[in-house]
Amino acid sequence: MLFRSDVLAALPPVEERLALAERTMRALVANAEMPPKIGVHPREAGSFGHAMPALLRGAAADGSDDLLGMKWVVGFPSNRAAGMPAIHGTVLLGDARTGVPRAIIDAGPLTAHRTAAVSGVAIARWSPVVAGRPLRIGIVGAGAQGHSHLPVLAHLLPGAVMAIHDVVDDAAAGLAAAAEATEAFTAVATTEDAETAVEGADLVLTLVAFGPERQRVRPEAFAPGATVVAVDYDMCVPAGIAREAAAFLVDDRAQYLATRSATVFRDYPDPGGMIGEALAADLARPAGRVLVTHLGVGLADVVFGDALLRVAAANDIGVVLPR
Repeated sequence: MLFRSDVLAALPPVEERLALAERTMRALVANAEMPPKIGVHPREAGSFGHAMPALLRGAAADGSDDLLGMKWVVGFPSNRAAGMPAIHGTVLLGDARTGVPRAIIDAGPLTAHRTAAVSGVAIARWSPVVAGRPLRIGIVGAGAQGHSHLPVLAHLLPGAVMAIHDVVDDAAAGLAAAAEATEAFTAVATTEDAETAVEGADLVLTLVAFGPERQRVRPEAFAPGATVVAVDYDMCVPAGIAREAAAFLVDDRAQYLATRSATVFRDYPDPGGMIGEALAADLARPAGRVLVTHLGVGLADVVFGDALLRVAAANDIGVVLPR
């Protein structure tokens, strides 16, 4: 069993996290079985329980390098008022040939870092290239996802300038201080509103918590040639940005289409493709705006969970449970 501290101790370096994320995106196209999230909804308004099973078929004919597992994630918005986390998650891994349980893993830090790595794959491939000045990064949302994205941004875009907004001033200031501590960025500032952080940014990351107000940033705030990576579904990015994008990519088409409704992703178009399809096609960055929306897939949790488990086993990290 791997607790939060165990996950962080077993976390591989950024380069390996990016490789695991790319492996996941590519596998979704051909070598994986993964239904859209299966959901139930407890009594509290806005609460949910999602099961996210996934199977990755490896190259070995006997299934010895297949991966099998599931993330169980629950959300209760009112927990915040009681001083508790709103979301709790657990990743379960099993042997793909026998079904014997392999691990129980705290999904919180795992999810944060696998999500940032998927963003990193998109940033590495389709972030705009600017000449004569530092690249400008705009971040909306300074919570756990903001902090997990910092190592990826520092690795991929050293020398960039960064503007950060969060509705909680202390959160924005905390992320700014963490960004400055990396010594990777030319300048870091906080802004009073989301649109100021977004305006003029070459790369926009939207990472806010879910809430009732969706598509909250005006389309005019997004630069015509920006790359926008939306981790928060459509909390910030309006449908017009998706409709007019030169490229609109999602992590998993089936999950996106199953999620789109009259409320979530309202008026959003069908995606132009999946991240893995674009990687396989070696898609060059088109002129104009690029939107990459990744909803989070159970396969990424399984792939990252397996990598963490291997490091933990080799370094005696975690708790071995009796069978």
